[in-house]
Amino acid sequence: MATTPAPTESKSRPPQARSVLRDIAFLRLWAGTTASGLATWALPFVLGLAVLQRELGAAGLGLVLAARTAGFLVAVAVGGVLADRHSRRAVVLWSALAAAAAAPLLAVGLGRSLLLMTVAAALAGAGQGACRPAFQALTAEVVDADRRQQANAATTLAVRASTLAGPALTALLAAFTGVATLLLGIGLLWLVAALLPGRGATAAAPDDAPRPRRASLRAEFVDGIREARRHPWFLAGLGALTAVIALGYSATSVALPLISRDRYATEWVLAAAMTAYTVGALGGALVTARLRPRSQGWAAFAGLAAYGFAPLSLMLPLHPAVVIGAYAVAGIGIELFNVPWFTATQREVAPDKLARVSSLDFLVSYGLAPVGLALIAPAIDTFGVTPVLGACAAACFLVPAAAALAPTARHFGRPPAPRETQ
Repeated sequence: MATTPAPTESKSRPPQARSVLRDIAFLRLWAGTTASGLATWALPFVLGLAVLQRELGAAGLGLVLAARTAGFLVAVAVGGVLADRHSRRAVVLWSALAAAAAAPLLAVGLGRSLLLMTVAAALAGAGQGACRPAFQALTAEVVDADRRQQANAATTLAVRASTLAGPALTALLAAFTGVATLLLGIGLLWLVAALLPGRGATAAAPDDAPRPRRASLRAEFVDGIREARRHPWFLAGLGALTAVIALGYSATSVALPLISRDRYATEWVLAAAMTAYTVGALGGALVTARLRPRSQGWAAFAGLAAYGFAPLSLMLPLHPAVVIGAYAVAGIGIELFNVPWFTATQREVAPDKLARVSSLDFLVSYGLAPVGLALIAPAIDTFGVTPVLGACAAACFLVPAAAALAPTARHFGRPPAPRETQ
């Protein structure tokens, strides 16, 4: 008698998600974000070339960069509220267009009007600041949750690669063209950032739906702070990141040029260490594109703490290779923190408050960095470079370790759901 063959057990495996690099919507957003990052980096570098060519004085450079920072800090808070209140795509468009409009004003003012350059720099900083939280929130709209870490890593990788190749490319272009033309090129990058990204995937409200009465900008920003306070891991991570930037990064920014000159008698150590940091960050971004540690928050805080090796390596007269290696480790670690940090924020924060919480992140971490830079140099003059570097290295190690003990810090929010075994 013929027997019916027993049905084979179906091994239902979840379909493998398509690579985010094959998603046209993300690629457009990625290109726009990369263009904005390159333009943000390029402006102080190009203005530095203007100082070398005596088209701008050192005091004027300081004033212009300070105006840019002030514009950034004001606009990043306002931009976060606007990006939650209106279309994130529209905020990216108009803020990037503002930064693009500032570029020709800077070119016109170069060598002619420091006042015009200062106003234009504030406008450029405002455009940059308003863009940042909008880009972060737009990523959450364009990319599904399972691929956001890969998307954030791809964006970081592109920006780091641009900053690695940017100085050589800009210096090469400067040999054939003037600073004013380079400033116009920065404006073109901002135009790419404004026009290339597509719309997000948020659903539009029905035409007959009642429009809620909007609170003031201040009230909505305070509402974003309340949302941030709902996430202990976010507050702990923000505190740790701010400590590392304001103390560790500021200390090395001041001390590395001095030590490269006085201890090693060459500028090569300065250039090699900064290059190693960027190369390490590139490697960290590649790792985090696929790395999914069981305790993601703890792994991220360990990466952030690795920046402490940079000031630690400058304390003693070590071989330059040790300093370069320490900076490479610091670069790897900073991206082991950054990419999961951005991804967790996009996952855990309420979607309608995501831009405001992201703006709080940029406002606090970037806002306190100039304070650290202003205090480190007098501290080195008073106490000496070694004690200051030791204190900053200790802060880089200890503050992230303390932050890792905060509730929900182990996983940057809720722990991942256990996978079903087939």
